[in-house]
Amino acid sequence: MEKISLVTGGSGFLGSHLVDRLIESGKHVIVADNFFTGSKSNLSHLIQNKQLEIMRHDINFPLYVEVDEIWNLACPASPIHYQFDPVQTIKTSVVGAINMLGLAKRTNAKIFQASTSEVYGDPTISPQSEDYLGNVNPIGIRSCYDEGKRAAETLFFDYNRQHGVNIRVARIFNTYGPRMHPDDGRVISNFIVQSLKGMPITIYGDGSQTRSFCYVDDLIDGMLLFMENDKKEKGPMNIGNPVEISIKEVAEMIIRMTGSASKIVYKPLPSDDPMQRCPDISKAKNILNWKPKINLEEGLEKTITYFRAKLA
Repeated sequence: MEKISLVTGGSGFLGSHLVDRLIESGKHVIVADNFFTGSKSNLSHLIQNKQLEIMRHDINFPLYVEVDEIWNLACPASPIHYQFDPVQTIKTSVVGAINMLGLAKRTNAKIFQASTSEVYGDPTISPQSEDYLGNVNPIGIRSCYDEGKRAAETLFFDYNRQHGVNIRVARIFNTYGPRMHPDDGRVISNFIVQSLKGMPITIYGDGSQTRSFCYVDDLIDGMLLFMENDKKEKGPMNIGNPVEISIKEVAEMIIRMTGSASKIVYKPLPSDDPMQRCPDISKAKNILNWKPKINLEEGLEKTITYFRAKLA
């Protein structure tokens, strides 16, 4: 019988790429999305596909469907979007998790939580391994997302211990690629859009802060392997690219690759912005035999091509 997968946030950047892969693998996919940051255009190539159902639904309200697996990706993930309505953000992380875990419990479905490297806050160690407990400000402007995702992890592990729900918790590090929201305020989409429009490239701080960027195809590979693995590994598991690069280097690389005349301008660093973000992926390597394959230049090439067409 055809397996039914529910993807919350399935019209978003990551969600839509995951939906593609699930449908390719022969699954029937139900997308539940309130389209706050997602876009139906990300799924337009699948609209006629009989394996896909799309429903407008906010996971802050219970959902009654029969499914075999749940991928909980619903939540604004960029600072501009999650700070727009911080109360709704934390509700989506916490109440949404409770509703999806309740559904998993009722249907005996395996459930995947898209957690985040933000649970580590502004880390005092680098790279960050899963046993690092983090350095998070509980009352800052990013806390609605950071603490919301930390609370969601708590709920997942409590539902597993108390009710035996079959969980997978992945901590996703900075991901980029086609279908990123052009106005999400993230480093790569910002820099590419600014470069292609010939606008000044905005760097917050002095640009020495580092990030590790994982191309979306690599990330989805890791997520699928984690969900399929039968070694009883629940996580949390870091999924990201361990190659660290400074924000300034990324800006210079994108200016060169787009052939832009844009100049870099510097603005004050927002509060609680982490200085370092780099995953220790030993766990994913050992358990899933997974590591990223696409280097930054190759991934940027594909992402720039996407944004050129979108902005044309």
